[in-house]
Amino acid sequence: MPGSDGEAGFPFSAVVGQERLQLALILCAVHPGIGGVLVRGEKGTAKSTVVRALAQLLPPVVDETGARPARLVELPVGATEDRVVGSLDLERVLRDGEQAFRPGLLAAAHHGVLYVDEVNLLHDHLVDVLLDAAAMGRVHIERDGVSHSHPARFVLVGTMNPEEGELRPQLLDRFGLTVDVAASRDVDVRMAVVRRRLDYEADPAGFAARYAAADHEVAEQILAARDRLGQVVLDDVELRRIAALCAAFDVDGMRADLVVARTATAHAAWRGADAVTEDDVRVAAELALPHRRRRDPFDEPGISDQQLDDAMRDAAEQARPEEETSTPNGPDGTPREADEPGDDPDGGPDNPSPPEGPGGGQSREGRSGAPTSAGSRTPRWEVPGVGEGAPGRRSRAESRHGRVVRPSADTSSGLHLLGTVFAAAPHQRSRGRGNGPLRLAAEDLRGAYREGREGNLVVFVVDASGSMAARDRLSAVTGAVVTLLRDAYQRRDKVAVVSVRGAEAELVLPPTSSVDIAVRRLSGMRTGGKTPLAAGLLKAREIVLRERVRDPRRRPMLVLLTDGRATGGTDPVPRARAAARLLARDTVTSIVVDCERGMIRLGLALDLARDLRGGYLRLAELTGAAVADAVRASSGNGSSARAA
Repeated sequence: MPGSDGEAGFPFSAVVGQERLQLALILCAVHPGIGGVLVRGEKGTAKSTVVRALAQLLPPVVDETGARPARLVELPVGATEDRVVGSLDLERVLRDGEQAFRPGLLAAAHHGVLYVDEVNLLHDHLVDVLLDAAAMGRVHIERDGVSHSHPARFVLVGTMNPEEGELRPQLLDRFGLTVDVAASRDVDVRMAVVRRRLDYEADPAGFAARYAAADHEVAEQILAARDRLGQVVLDDVELRRIAALCAAFDVDGMRADLVVARTATAHAAWRGADAVTEDDVRVAAELALPHRRRRDPFDEPGISDQQLDDAMRDAAEQARPEEETSTPNGPDGTPREADEPGDDPDGGPDNPSPPEGPGGGQSREGRSGAPTSAGSRTPRWEVPGVGEGAPGRRSRAESRHGRVVRPSADTSSGLHLLGTVFAAAPHQRSRGRGNGPLRLAAEDLRGAYREGREGNLVVFVVDASGSMAARDRLSAVTGAVVTLLRDAYQRRDKVAVVSVRGAEAELVLPPTSSVDIAVRRLSGMRTGGKTPLAAGLLKAREIVLRERVRDPRRRPMLVLLTDGRATGGTDPVPRARAAARLLARDTVTSIVVDCERGMIRLGLALDLARDLRGGYLRLAELTGAAVADAVRASSGNGSSARAA
């Protein structure tokens, strides 16, 4: 199929070094009910190239207009819900007086590929809509007085760079398969990649012709696998193996079992088999389970080969027919008596409880080594006022995706029906209306002003000086920052981390949406020395001012964790307070977490909070109702934060 610019697209069969990704895409093309593929990887790893090449292999679509090639529909990150699912056709309503529906991108992607680049930057509710449609194969719309339903069976592919921020675990689980891609370190593979790309750029049509036969063969295999899919047998032995695997990895819910079953069936159909085997189940598990083990936002998704081997071996034992496993054999192969050691069904000393999963299970601390604070709740600190709506979940913002607040002259966020009626009502007599229907004009149209939630830029300034470490407070401060970073992850914030120690402040992490990287950087942060607190606050101010130019829709928030005892440079305490007043003058929302302990308290952190005109609380009050009370108490001015 020609590219959008008229030249031949890069052939699917010509891609080098991405066999796992190609297989995942093929399986979803065979069985779209798998739920799509999430492709995670660094830039320049041919993610987009492979996805676009897949669309060229899909069978033609036959609709009311005749046969047409399968479409590749790209969904932009800034797409609205109306654009995605469709909306009321206002032009036909006003022109013809009839209710009509205008289809969205999901309808356009029917029987094709829906491609979402940087899916991790898409609004969460839109990701939910896409995943629901991919799983159900149908879209239901109930909005703006319209009730509509249409089929939408497509191959959903989302790509993302983890360094730009992760998807929440709940959304990760909704994707059927996940593939991590990376550039090969093998010299021959890298040479082949570059050579083929250069050859393609030199002669796109000739290059595509060289791989046309191979691509045609793959397309025919996909079509044959689709036809065979309904006849593939998944017997109880393999179904038990799948259930045992999912139970061994302690995945939540039953979605994983269903996805593994569908993927294994698709793999069997792809290779031309009539029944699912253990090999099909293993391939399906490799693609469908790793991302579902992610419990904490800072856990890296993945399953090692050894963990999968162990789980497959255990699952094989459980998958055996009951008559084969009712009398276990001893080490010499002869049947053991039921009362021999190791056979106590209640689990005595010779039958210890198994670990919580392959490799011993997942601890409550996660891989970052920081406690997850499962029983605590971090309050939602907000930037006062209404922002312009950087995607997120923290502060109030004007948003095209939030709740309707009032009518507006801007109709881009949907029609406000009551506002439109009220605008038209005073003009009915002048328009000659009698007892007939309401007479509308274009100038009557009113849009819906919506408010939602936005993400913010959260700059952490962490006191890592010697006085903090000497009093064994740094571990508590680090744990507090991890708690706040976890909250930032859930609110879709950008974060930056500044360390205050020694002779100057250090930017540990520039502003990023990947808060799991922030946790890793925090764990390696150096400590000791004096406390150049003024330098830390000025460094934070520099970050805020720079980011206001770079990302003006994302409002800033400063979180300072310190005991307030500035010791670096001349006049350290007055200089720190002067720097705090500068930030207050720049209307930067702030929170001071006071880390001071002991019988004698100098109250320097509280003084800083007053100079910042921000919120204040002690380290021990970081979670719970006390935080909300403390922050609300100091939220009387325009730059302070408030808890909700």
